[in-house]
Amino acid sequence: MRLQGKHILLGITGSIAAYKAAYLLRYLVKEGAEVQVLITGAGKEFITPVTLSALSGRPVLSDFFESAGGAWNSHVDMGLWADAMLIAPASANTMAKMAAGICDNLILTTYLSAKCPVFVAPAMDLDMFAHATTQQNMATLQSYGNRIIEPGSGELASGLSGKGRMEEPEAILEMLVDFFQSAEKKNS
Repeated sequence: MRLQGKHILLGITGSIAAYKAAYLLRYLVKEGAEVQVLITGAGKEFITPVTLSALSGRPVLSDFFESAGGAWNSHVDMGLWADAMLIAPASANTMAKMAAGICDNLILTTYLSAKCPVFVAPAMDLDMFAHATTQQNMATLQSYGNRIIEPGSGELASGLSGKGRMEEPEAILEMLVDFFQSAEKKNS
């Protein structure tokens, strides 16, 4: 298990590619990672928290406070807990907010509190991905030290074909494994 003992925050935003997050989550857990899933309201329109909770073995967090008991989901604690934060899929909306420092949901506040490396896997239609604003936002995120996982090309949900598909879960898993293995080699 190549990710044994690693704590990973998996942020899921509003994109049809959210279904791929279920596979990614399963692979991360199978490799030994402890994964805390955070999801936006729009993300819940594409995949249910019940599915993600079953795969992670943990409650899926979406709000700052639990409505039943009023418990606070501390973005600060999560930011300190994590060895990596992975936002997959990352919508154009979420990346724009990240680049601007807007924190109006739990994923974004946790992102601004994270002390760990952040990986961003964009997913959107080809025109949205190619738009100058999206490209600038990704460049800004990279300049802040975030790692952009380039989307692939192929058939998109719109029926068009081009660049914008979230990278495949297996490839994202290997990128994280490579990152942690390289970091361990540097530290030994």
